Amino acid sequence: MYVGRFVVVGPEVAAYRVSSRSFPNRRVVERADSLTVAPTPDAPETDNPYVSYNCYRESADHAVVGNGSHVDPVAEKLGLGYPARDALAESLLALDYEKDDYDTPRIAGVLTPEGDAYVGTVRKDALLVERVEEPTLVATYEKDSPEPIGFDADTPEEAAEEAYGAAFEHAVCAVGVTRAGDGYATAVENGPDN
Repeated sequence: MYVGRFVVVGPEVAAYRVSSRSFPNRRVVERADSLTVAPTPDAPETDNPYVSYNCYRESADHAVVGNGSHVDPVAEKLGLGYPARDALAESLLALDYEKDDYDTPRIAGVLTPEGDAYVGTVRKDALLVERVEEPTLVATYEKDSPEPIGFDADTPEEAAEEAYGAAFEHAVCAVGVTRAGDGYATAVENGPDN
């Protein structure tokens, strides 16, 4: 089954995976304050605004994962003191679903310093933001409403590997996030070709 990009968010773990039929030549690049999905050096040039974006940011002791440019405003609102639910809802609503040929939903998740986890999506027909108490998946296609998922990762490496290896088609790259002391630890899985 092809579900496109997806996030998994649970109280202790978060993950994000790029799955793509159209733009498979991508990888996650580590930057000073973020993890960024970017084209590989051999990728064909494109002017598609949805190909490169920050998929992970940490802000005000929160971890944010997501499938597009909305990750930055979520992180910025958290930095301003917004509650996680409000930062997700306001940013997703403001940027809305992607205006591409598929009306692709925007998806995101937040881990809070208090030990809570939130997942959200904005689709053409709905805005959904939920506090979750177990690992929960939301994807851009087929599984575009949050649903619990068996996800058994204790380290960021395990989270990235489990997301990358999930039984959905066209894996490209993945990110794993876990709580680590007062912050977060991350890991990247760029697949065998990257």
